[in-house]
Amino acid sequence: MKIDGQLITCLESSAERSGQADPVVILVHGNSSSARTWLPVMRGDFGRRFRCVALDLPGHGQSEPARDQAGYSLPGYAAVLTGVVRELGAADAVIVGWSLGGQIVLEAAPELPDARGFVIFGAPPVASPAQMGEAFLPHPAMAALFSAQVGESEARLAAESFTAPGSPLDISEFVSDILATDGAARTGLGASAGAGRFADEIAIVSALRQPLAVLHGADEQLVSHDYLRKLTIPTLWRKEVQVIHGAGHAPHQEAPQVFADLLTEFIGDLDRTR
Repeated sequence: MKIDGQLITCLESSAERSGQADPVVILVHGNSSSARTWLPVMRGDFGRRFRCVALDLPGHGQSEPARDQAGYSLPGYAAVLTGVVRELGAADAVIVGWSLGGQIVLEAAPELPDARGFVIFGAPPVASPAQMGEAFLPHPAMAALFSAQVGESEARLAAESFTAPGSPLDISEFVSDILATDGAARTGLGASAGAGRFADEIAIVSALRQPLAVLHGADEQLVSHDYLRKLTIPTLWRKEVQVIHGAGHAPHQEAPQVFADLLTEFIGDLDRTR
């Protein structure tokens, strides 16, 4: 589809049921990833029940590169997400974001007042760059995720940080996505985030009207669970962060059935409170 003249590619699940009670589920991937990261969820029962739409962010997957550095920032990505929602006619969608995708979802949330609910994971809400040191755990892979040029060994180190230590998950698709991503997307994101060119995410979650589910891999290597537990989120689903055992930063890949079951339960609770 075209969003403000830019080609944004999407993957869609072949939902068997599309009744009015079932919302569209929009899936937003992370830094140096692509829409295909969601395939383990989309190809299962969840994707057969719900219409899932996973987009490739600009400079990622099959989407065109951003036209300028402003496109490689949280506000730029959020404008693409809101454009996708508009093009799909899915104002009442459930919107799910992983890692950078979760930060994009938070950035876009004030512009999505009719969204049914939001799900984020690997994406700790922060108010300023100063909070990033508390929200994120130190890891040598982080440097590669904000570098223009990334070699095979650096991409593999970054991909390994997405999973629980010692995970048997095949990380080859993570690696190939990292290598295929426009390097300017990484440097642009790093520069804009470091300069504080993003919304106050703490204020956003504090004022949010819709339910927000926060998921977290028990063996996460990049995000601090202690930080997440300190946050005050009035509409937090089930009043606590949902921990997925046996998974790290990418539970949608490491434990796709458990992850999909949580999404299904979240959507079911949204339907009961409408």
